Amino acid sequence: MFINFLKSIFTWWNTQTLGTFLFTSFFGKMVGIDQFGNKYYKNSDDSKRWVIYNGEVESSRIPPEWHLWIHKTSITTPDQIKFTNHDWIKNHHENYTGSKLAHNPSKNLKSKDKGYKKWNPES
Repeated sequence: MFINFLKSIFTWWNTQTLGTFLFTSFFGKMVGIDQFGNKYYKNSDDSKRWVIYNGEVESSRIPPEWHLWIHKTSITTPDQIKFTNHDWIKNHHENYTGSKLAHNPSKNLKSKDKGYKKWNPES
């Protein structure tokens, strides 16, 4: 418990900082939670909007509908809007760059069963 308190004072990438915690406690009004457990807040006059991440701070973990709200493109929160679900819409996930799930085309080029060949401009 004490180590988490120290992390909140000295690091911003693990969770909210002490300053964000105090600002949220005094001035924040929670407006919603997304499917990842991120909590969204605004102040009383709606001049500031912010997110408290559930887990590691990673901006690509904000779904598109909440991205609209957090950047003031949309006035209403996503839980008040009825979105049409189509079969071609994929579920949102965070950016996988730097992880084992990242897109790696060279992995596919090495595979013999795919039949891919590297482009050679000299041939």
